[in-house]
Amino acid sequence: MTKIKINLADGRSMTAQLDESAAPITCANFLKLVDSNFYNGLIFHRVIPNFMIQGGGMDASLSPKEAKPIKGEFKQNGVNNPITHKLGVLSMARTNDPNSASSQFFICVDDCSFLDGQYAAFGSLVDKESEKVAVDISKVKTTSISWYQDVPYESIVIKSIERV
Repeated sequence: MTKIKINLADGRSMTAQLDESAAPITCANFLKLVDSNFYNGLIFHRVIPNFMIQGGGMDASLSPKEAKPIKGEFKQNGVNNPITHKLGVLSMARTNDPNSASSQFFICVDDCSFLDGQYAAFGSLVDKESEKVAVDISKVKTTSISWYQDVPYESIVIKSIERV
C-alpha cells in the first residue's frame, strides 16, 4: 500500500494510503499522474458539506486539465472493489460512462455508501487531522460559475501531491 500526501497551497495537507489490491488500475494511473506533477496547481473545484470534495481536473480559472480515461474499477462495471465510501475515502470522479475516470478524484467527508459499486474507491485518509482538513474544505463558502456548481469562492489549490 502506497502512501501519498496532498499538499495545499495554504500549508495544510492530507495523507492517504492507496489500496492497490482493490483498484490496481486506478492506483497505477493516480500514481503516474502524481509522479508527473500533473496535480500541481490544480484545485478542489467542487465541495459539498456532508458529501465530498472533488478536485484534480481544473485550475483556478476552471480551465480543465485532461488525462487519459481508465477502466472503472467498481461492481457495476464488473470489478469487485470492496472499499466502502465513508469518511476519508478517495474515489474517482467520472461521467455517466463507467470508463471515463481519468484524473479527477473526490474525498468523502461523510458516509457516502450509496456510491458503493458505482465509483472506483482507491484509498483513504490515514488520520483524523487529514479527515478534518477534508471536512473543513467541504464547509467553505461556494458559488456557481457558468455550468459549475459548488465552486469555492476562494480557490483551494493543490500545491502538490507526493509519495511519502
